Amino acid sequence: MLRRYHAYAKINLLLDVTGRLPNGYHSVAMINQSIDLHDTVTVEQTERPGIEIICNMPGIPLDERNIVHKACKAFGLDSGLRIIIEKRIPSEAGLAGGSANAAAVLIALRDIFTPDMSNEALRTIGSMVGADVPFCLTGGCCFVEGIGEILSPLPCLPEDYAIALVKPTFSVSTANAYAKLDQINLAHPQTELAVSYAKQGNWENLFPLCANVFEQASHFTASNHVKQNALQAGALLVQMTGSGSAVFAVYRRDQNASEIVRALSQLDETVMICRPVTQGVLLA
Repeated sequence: MLRRYHAYAKINLLLDVTGRLPNGYHSVAMINQSIDLHDTVTVEQTERPGIEIICNMPGIPLDERNIVHKACKAFGLDSGLRIIIEKRIPSEAGLAGGSANAAAVLIALRDIFTPDMSNEALRTIGSMVGADVPFCLTGGCCFVEGIGEILSPLPCLPEDYAIALVKPTFSVSTANAYAKLDQINLAHPQTELAVSYAKQGNWENLFPLCANVFEQASHFTASNHVKQNALQAGALLVQMTGSGSAVFAVYRRDQNASEIVRALSQLDETVMICRPVTQGVLLA
């Protein structure tokens, strides 16, 4: 049996780190939005021992270090699977590409082996795999709390907004980013007010409150001129996503965005134009 899914990236409209737990994990408060940039993940039953992982992107681990391997193990399977990942989402970018792949694998395994499993039960398994996996299983727009396992659905960013996305030439290790964050006194965003506007779909009032605390300990601070140039060109929000290094700009779709794209191009030659979507994983 074979299943193939599109696994969608996410951006953080708001990301706050609210504490460090005794187990070493960090508690977060985030407003996440899925976007149409996606990997394609194929899961196939085989007669061969072990879990075979195939990926088109160089540098992606193909053994137990890959988060999809961890997803299989969390689901209770360690053999008889071939997983093919066609990657488009840049890695180490804060776009949850690996978590989206893991979410697609979990949905495939549920559909193949236990189709009666509830979404809630699948999210519980996902929370054991990675902090972004429960959101990627859900998708759309959500307020995310705890260590990523508490989700409150919000209205999605409407399709009359577009997202210009760029992955700078440098990458960021999430573990290193958290280590740097632990060493500074954070300025926290007005999360409660931001969430109240998000619940209303009041985007014009939400955007000025959006923030990502990782920018306070990131290379992105060296590119503030890019942010200012994009805002001056008409972007409603310019921000790093996740722990970096990808940067996005939100603007109205009916706007001539050439100046916004030109500003972001200073970080890299390629700017991807994306749109918001209402799901995290979709049957291909």
